[in-house]
Amino acid sequence: MTTVLLTGFEPFGGDAANPSWDAVELADVPGVNLVKQLLPCGFDASVTVLRKAVEAADPDLVIAVGLAGGREAITPERVAINLDDARIPDNSGRSPVDEPVVDGGPAAYFTGLPVKAGVAALRAAGLPAAVSHTAGTFVCNHVFYGLMHLIATERPGLRGGFVHVPYSSEMAVPDAPSLPLRAIADGLAVLTRTCVDTSDDLAVTGGTLH
Repeated sequence: MTTVLLTGFEPFGGDAANPSWDAVELADVPGVNLVKQLLPCGFDASVTVLRKAVEAADPDLVIAVGLAGGREAITPERVAINLDDARIPDNSGRSPVDEPVVDGGPAAYFTGLPVKAGVAALRAAGLPAAVSHTAGTFVCNHVFYGLMHLIATERPGLRGGFVHVPYSSEMAVPDAPSLPLRAIADGLAVLTRTCVDTSDDLAVTGGTLH
């Protein structure tokens, strides 16, 4: 049975909840051994916890999940960049400016997930989805880059990547796009199943104008 490590984040930025973790907790993929790990929203601690979870679970696939408040869709990320540049402090109070995630690491890593196939499967399931070409420069990108660097340098047989989700409707954030938490969880299940079953991505348009 394929083992998949799903991670989500604790609340941050004054929010009472984080749908990335709440949806991970709800997600279920029949026939897949799902291991779930809550990550701290901190530059220093997040990848440390992620690495320990990978070591303990020895997964075939890792999908890290984060919140992108303001986005309307579930957005698998395509590129992780070697840059920490925080607009707000993380939960430990740290706010790095123009620092590398990994000293001497490559400028960027591409995801190991079939993101276009994942978006197609999500849309076929009636869920809003799009490929994203930026995971930002906060803790989400830090984890994404840290995961891909771990794979590149220590675990070449592992596949992994990152996906952002919108606010959940249950959070009732005024004027912000959202999806029901159950829909986000179902979307993570669809994406996970697609990644388990698909090795080569679709050769279809997935770019943006901005």
